[in-house]
Amino acid sequence: MSRKSARVKGLAMGMVLLVCIMTVFLLIKGAWFSPDKEAAAVVEEFYLFEQEGEFSSSWELFHSSMKEKFNKGDYIQDRAHVFMNHFGVETFDFIIGEPEKIDQWKMSKTGPAMKNIYKILVTQTYKGKYGNFNLAQEVIAVREKDEWKIVWDYNQ
Repeated sequence: MSRKSARVKGLAMGMVLLVCIMTVFLLIKGAWFSPDKEAAAVVEEFYLFEQEGEFSSSWELFHSSMKEKFNKGDYIQDRAHVFMNHFGVETFDFIIGEPEKIDQWKMSKTGPAMKNIYKILVTQTYKGKYGNFNLAQEVIAVREKDEWKIVWDYNQ
């Protein structure tokens, strides 16, 4: 085999290897960084903060339209007061459902339309002085300034 054909063969083998590596990378990237997984991740992060009583951190994950609804200090006080004090619990467990892509959605009847959002059912399980109960809520994950944020549904 001549040097030229050996070089061409080596170059071809290198290209095949590079294509294989890039394919594996894209598959892994798609599995780890797909929009539905990113949306579910922010919802999980939000409820992990809530579970630990870190309401200041969970508030930071709200979409700007949610932050307009709740003053940060009031949110922190209300969440701790209602869920922990009134229900007589220290924490809760939660389950996150599968993200469902929605093309367009409004937080309220008069609110602006949000596009390319994910609706995710979250079920919180409380065990407190009034017994055990579940609270199920559909949570919306929407991109705002390249970050996934949380929105609650106020439609009637």
